[in-house]
Amino acid sequence: MAGVKAGQNLTRSNTPMKNDTQILPFHQSETIVDPLTELAREGARRMLAEALKAEADAFVASFADEQLEDGRQRIVRHGFGPERQIQTGIGSLDVQRPKVRDRLATPDPSKKIRFTSNILPKWARRSVSLDALLPVLYLKGISTGDFQEALSAIMGTDAPNLSPSVISRLTAGWQAQYDTWTRRDLSARHYVYIWADGVYLQARMEENAECMLVIIGATPEGKKELIGFQVGLRESAQSWHELLSDIKSRGLSVAPEIAVGDGAMGFWNALDRAFPGTKHQRCWVHKVKNVLNCFPKQMAPAVKSDLDNIQHAGTRKEAEAALAVFSEKYEVKYPKGVACLIKDQDAMLAFFDFPAEHWGHLRTSNPIESVFATVRHRTVRTKGALSQKTAKLMVFTLIQAASKKWLRLKGRNQLPKVIDGIKFNDGVEVTGDTENHAA
Repeated sequence: MAGVKAGQNLTRSNTPMKNDTQILPFHQSETIVDPLTELAREGARRMLAEALKAEADAFVASFADEQLEDGRQRIVRHGFGPERQIQTGIGSLDVQRPKVRDRLATPDPSKKIRFTSNILPKWARRSVSLDALLPVLYLKGISTGDFQEALSAIMGTDAPNLSPSVISRLTAGWQAQYDTWTRRDLSARHYVYIWADGVYLQARMEENAECMLVIIGATPEGKKELIGFQVGLRESAQSWHELLSDIKSRGLSVAPEIAVGDGAMGFWNALDRAFPGTKHQRCWVHKVKNVLNCFPKQMAPAVKSDLDNIQHAGTRKEAEAALAVFSEKYEVKYPKGVACLIKDQDAMLAFFDFPAEHWGHLRTSNPIESVFATVRHRTVRTKGALSQKTAKLMVFTLIQAASKKWLRLKGRNQLPKVIDGIKFNDGVEVTGDTENHAA
């Protein structure tokens, strides 16, 4: 009896009894078996089927008044299309798209009423969110050949729509998006402030790779937008002039009130040619780094503290006094450091002529630097050298993705005043009362 019972147990562990409702397949040891996910997929499949059916029924109902000459309903349900597999964020789902028929007999196809599902387009093989996810994963460091392995845990090991060729076709759309963006009309745009920088990506670029020229602007509503982007030479005024000229040629006619950027660029000469009335503000982050390079490393904390006293002063007069103290303190032993600072004194303190709420935005080109932190992370992880075209499209796509999370400027209620030409002194709006008080 013991032997028989053992045999029965062995049979039950491999071949279900007649009363069992489901035969569980064997799994390889490395395969992840997650009943919860499988339940979610089955529920999603059923919900999708019901949603597609309801969508088709609603479409048919909307034409209930359309009848043929013999009194029959013109628009009716017409079965289902062939079953197909859709890749979603929780794995592949087998679905059938409901079909709708127009019974009207006419030789002109344009007179036929056609049903198109908004939930499941005719040729769709992936959910829209997944189509957006795949290029982002590529940008974040997953190579095209690793997608199936990376996503197999949640999408199934045999996901058919994640091959390298499929991913390559998806990312090919970046070029079309970039081309459309570079041709957009700017005649209705107005940017109160702009930030500019030329950024070199880290190693793994082609031998003669150039840098990315980037311009970001602030709209009258305080929203930051990417205005200009192209590959060029950072030190070349000609490259910046070409970018600014292109922006103007597409309709941007109103000059920004102030531009923020690094001092070691040809950007400023190009800016004066394109928008001669725009004020200059040098980036304090870059300036502090340049000044510190003129001092011994052990002095960096003290020197940086003195520089902070200048840039974070409450008024221009206080900043100028702190700058004078800095010059007197270090000029004898470190004249290069002092000269590096005072040569751009006016451009370093230009932000005092704008609302105090905006000073944190205007002292640095941080809007560009923060974006490129993500870009550099991606290029380091990329296998092999990036071509100029690939790098350009990759950076553009990353910036566009990041722009959706950019925060608006603080104190944006002050921007209309800046546009109207209202003067600000030490961050405070100049009125009749403030002028009399100053006198």
